[in-house]
Amino acid sequence: MVKHIVTFKLSGTEEEKLAVAKNFKAALEDLPREIEVLQSIEVGINQNPNECWNVVLTAIVPTMADVDVYAKHPAHIAAASLLNGHKEMRACVDYEF
Repeated sequence: MVKHIVTFKLSGTEEEKLAVAKNFKAALEDLPREIEVLQSIEVGINQNPNECWNVVLTAIVPTMADVDVYAKHPAHIAAASLLNGHKEMRACVDYEF
């Protein structure tokens, strides 16, 4: 099994960042119904004003190759496009467990 953990720092006003984060979260949470290799996904919106990262996701897929299947799936690409114009930074860790 592989955990795919990604965090995003968004740009814009606090209201804009929150709206984008909520839309992105909703879209990501629908993905397990559309992407067969995606066994689960958890999405959190940061509530700590002392931190600079806005959204984190933890996805679980069977293999490292499935991370690529997930990333290239049209439903994932559509969800990721919701960050267009708002994604300032992205960090990712993938590991087997």
